[in-house]
Amino acid sequence: MPPAGYFVDTNLLLLYIIGQEDPQIIAKHRRLEDYSEQDYTTLMDLLAQAGQLFVTPNTLTEASNLLGQHGEPERSRLFRRFQHIIRLSNEITVASIQASSHRVFVRLGLADAVLWEVATAETPLITVDLSLYLELIAKGGVETAINFNPLRAL
Repeated sequence: MPPAGYFVDTNLLLLYIIGQEDPQIIAKHRRLEDYSEQDYTTLMDLLAQAGQLFVTPNTLTEASNLLGQHGEPERSRLFRRFQHIIRLSNEITVASIQASSHRVFVRLGLADAVLWEVATAETPLITVDLSLYLELIAKGGVETAINFNPLRAL
């Protein structure tokens, strides 16, 4: 049975946003210079297996900051696309005091500690962060996370 939806880490959320607007812009963004249009297609194929994209305010904020580094004329288009994606996503909030109380906070930081908190077998995380992936596997088993790196068109 497919999951109810997926969380994605910040890099993959950025890839998703930019790819949704125009896959040709992917190579232009500093943070995504190692990603390709094929990586975007692979991510979309994964996300299509579930009905919902789940996000956290933390990853949305990080993605917003990274989108803000992109120049015009694409910047405005990307933020309009981002706005649309936010409306369609299921946003889950975890209090910072709760996320920072776990041992992973010191190692992973706040945004990743929140993702560690929310990812489950029903709503797994797709990530390129090996440390976060390994922490999730240790916490909840292989159903809680997908390491995107082996799936990429490297």
